[in-house]
Amino acid sequence: MKKVSFVIPCYRSALTIGKVVGEIKESMIPLADRYSYEIILVNDFPQDDTFEVIKELAKEDERIRGVNLARNFGQHAALMAGFRYADGDITVCLDDDGQTPADEVGKLLDKLEEGYDVAYAKYTHKQHSAFRNFGSRINELMTRFMLGKPKELYISSYFAAKKFIVNEIIKYRNSYPYVIGLVLRTTKNIANVEVNHREREIGTSGYTLGKLFGLWFNGFTAFSIKPLRVATACGGFCALAGFLYGIYTIIKKFVYPIAPMGWSSTMAALMFIGGMLMLMLGLIGEYIGRIYISLNDAPQYVVRETTGKES
Repeated sequence: MKKVSFVIPCYRSALTIGKVVGEIKESMIPLADRYSYEIILVNDFPQDDTFEVIKELAKEDERIRGVNLARNFGQHAALMAGFRYADGDITVCLDDDGQTPADEVGKLLDKLEEGYDVAYAKYTHKQHSAFRNFGSRINELMTRFMLGKPKELYISSYFAAKKFIVNEIIKYRNSYPYVIGLVLRTTKNIANVEVNHREREIGTSGYTLGKLFGLWFNGFTAFSIKPLRVATACGGFCALAGFLYGIYTIIKKFVYPIAPMGWSSTMAALMFIGGMLMLMLGLIGEYIGRIYISLNDAPQYVVRETTGKES
């Protein structure tokens, strides 16, 4: 019998996590002859009473493990923490708000049984806000261009992965983890499974514009050097444009000696080139800064306390 580890990052989910856990239990009853399971709940926002709810759930069921982080480290850091406590043959990740349907986990498990390493849920119609859908679209384009994600592959927060994939992911010890990038650099044997997507019943998404930008930066600075190549290409383009403009100016002076030389066009060119230089230097600085932080052994997360047995 195989064991399934459910890993759920929790963020202000005191009112929703109990229902999600209950749905997991009900969903695993028909699969009891094939799978045992455990549930690992990682609280990524210790300022509210979510972990108190998690501790009560853990008291009621020994298959539930609670992990309380010292502060808010982000969804992907919380996933990394959960992965290191998971010991199942298969790990399933889903959201804490009930929008990802735990009752359809059998579809993901069946897809892995077909021989795939990872199975991602694909939603026929997402119930996110327009802002979240926009963010997902940008994330889709970024993973395709920067990380080499196949165009037809849909990436979501609801997925199942085999044990060797998780074991490879947790080898990553640097700051700024990005689980999607870690999966894509480990395997390309990935499938999609169509599931429903529900409306959020309580609260709003924890992703702000700033957090989404931070997530995108994690993706294309931690696992790709393409931005640096783009910077090189932009620099070459600006240099070529400046050179051609200089030739044009000389020719124009010879053809039309009385033509006035434009101060405004010169300043516009300087501003454009200066702006591009500052942008590229900032991008390079971002890479250097992340290298510096990683060399200083900045933690992915810090665990304050856990429930259940010690690992």
